[in-house]
Amino acid sequence: MLIAAAVCPCPPLLVPEVAAGAAPELDGLRAACAEAVRALAAARPECLIVVGPAERAGRGPHAQGAAGSFRGFGVELDVRLAAPAADGASGGDDAAGRSPSPPPAPSLPLSLAVAAWLLEHAGWDPAVPVEGLGVGEPLAAERCIEVGRELAGRAERIALLVMGDGTACRMLKAPGYLDERAAPFDAEVARALAAADTGALAALDEELAYELKAAGRAPLQVLAGAAEGAPLKGELRYDEAPYGVGYFVASWSS
Repeated sequence: MLIAAAVCPCPPLLVPEVAAGAAPELDGLRAACAEAVRALAAARPECLIVVGPAERAGRGPHAQGAAGSFRGFGVELDVRLAAPAADGASGGDDAAGRSPSPPPAPSLPLSLAVAAWLLEHAGWDPAVPVEGLGVGEPLAAERCIEVGRELAGRAERIALLVMGDGTACRMLKAPGYLDERAAPFDAEVARALAAADTGALAALDEELAYELKAAGRAPLQVLAGAAEGAPLKGELRYDEAPYGVGYFVASWSS
């Protein structure tokens, strides 16, 4: 059963090393994400499942300790998905004088690599099992909801960290240019997240989301399926559109 969920955006700019000189511009967003992750930890789940958009090759599932990388953005930064301390150690020889094993090849899609960074910097306890799941943008709403139900049925106390952006068409310089339909779409998502309204998330228009480049549509509908029937309350922690992209941070808890 789903006992808690957090929704966070997944732009690489959340990682300060990637954002470089622009990093302070998203300090408020980072703080909201950290608060949402800490609220997940406070719910004491048996397992955390991280869900985010992914291309077919990166859908997973991805086990705890799976590797991700931001080297494609020109920074030498690698992450692991809530790796246990013994696995996450690197550099130097071990106590027996053996050379450390080389780091695993990156397998996490970008959205889950951002989630791994968030979990690390929010101080997630690696003793709590974590699994990652990538969701393809074309996945139909009905299937997203089915996946969510399956995830919620895995244990008595399941938590979800849902990664995904809103529309990318909120201003002229946005990645998708300005589209007057974007602001109302994002406003409905924000309202649904604040109210923990699973029906509204399940009803998001797939075609419109695609046209507005809303990368979080499918993960949000996975959340809708997972939260069906769960007595959860919503809290919207962040709702802004820096760079013309809708970013939301929300917490659902019992």
